[in-house]
Amino acid sequence: MAVPLMQAVRVGRYVVKQHLLGRKRYPLVLMLEPLFRCNLACSGCGKIDYPAQILNQRLSLQECLDADAEADAPVIAIAGGEPLLHKEMPEIVKGLTARKKYVYLCTNGLLLDKKLDDYEPNPFFSWDIHLDGDKAMHDSSVCQEGVYERAVAAIRKAKERGFRVSINCTLFDGAQPERVARFFDEVMALGVDGVMTAPGYAYERAPDQEHFLNRQKTKQLFRDIFRLGKGKKWRFTQSPLFLNFLAGNENYHCTPWGKPLRTVFGWQRPCYLLGEGYAKTFKELMDDTAWDQYGTGAYEKCADCMVHSGYESTAVMDAVKRPWHIAKVALFGPETEKPMVPEISLANQRKAEYKYEAQVAEQVTLLESRKPARGPRVRVHKAEDKPVEVADAAD
Repeated sequence: MAVPLMQAVRVGRYVVKQHLLGRKRYPLVLMLEPLFRCNLACSGCGKIDYPAQILNQRLSLQECLDADAEADAPVIAIAGGEPLLHKEMPEIVKGLTARKKYVYLCTNGLLLDKKLDDYEPNPFFSWDIHLDGDKAMHDSSVCQEGVYERAVAAIRKAKERGFRVSINCTLFDGAQPERVARFFDEVMALGVDGVMTAPGYAYERAPDQEHFLNRQKTKQLFRDIFRLGKGKKWRFTQSPLFLNFLAGNENYHCTPWGKPLRTVFGWQRPCYLLGEGYAKTFKELMDDTAWDQYGTGAYEKCADCMVHSGYESTAVMDAVKRPWHIAKVALFGPETEKPMVPEISLANQRKAEYKYEAQVAEQVTLLESRKPARGPRVRVHKAEDKPVEVADAAD
């Protein structure tokens, strides 16, 4: 079982409690992006396309702890950017796990060898290392040769030290089912505790806009992969119903509030993937976001999205309502032969709005106006906390 039993029990108990309390919207996973700075420039990500004033910002330890207190989700995923560039990351992880929150620290692995001594194995902590397929696939995805081998070496070292380690595998157009299946076999043999997989989301600032999957291609790709995986006991860190959804067997709508994101800008509307504005508090995010305006069928930018950050929460909530259904899928795996469920109509979706430039200008103006009184939130970072060239990332 990829997810520890106690974690599954705690999360399940949390979800049931929310249903009994009659809460319509609640978070399942808090997404934390304490910085945008990264030591890679992946073709499918536009996160580092910010001016230096923004890339130099960090959420402090206290701001991360406060975000947890506001959302109070049972699971926390720390992403970025590259979180290991953040000097307070060991304290952030220690503070969150002390609250008995399940923390997944997402990293490309390039700094892990250098930083591993700053962390201790903990049942509430797991490394989540980015691997988008085999060596050629991954190095192409991150636009740098040699990254795959260093990430795999980091996985081995972390496992030797007793850490839980999962991988985060994003797939793009052109991925070959047989090749992905062999890769899943290889990472299972490597000893990883689980795989989190999903199709890439078409970030509007991503350098490569030609290789994002549409929904039909996503369903066919994952159906073909899961067909090849029958009987192989691949371990996934995701709900079986989400995997069934990827294979075209669930007619789900996204739950964008299920994985709310806190960044250096504030609480991102409406979801982890799509930045259409920011709220100052978690309550403001939940109460004042026009949720009905987003999602596949409602908004053009959401048309092809099938990513876990929007749909995993839907699957988990469905599992509570239909425990017999998740039991069947967990036992037999995703359906790979029957007809797929009908697709959501895009006939009434509203046109995309592009607000990136205005948001960046607003944030730069705010930073400039606050410089004299910002204290530790706008600070001069030592050289180690500045961007790191990939070739020197583990030095």
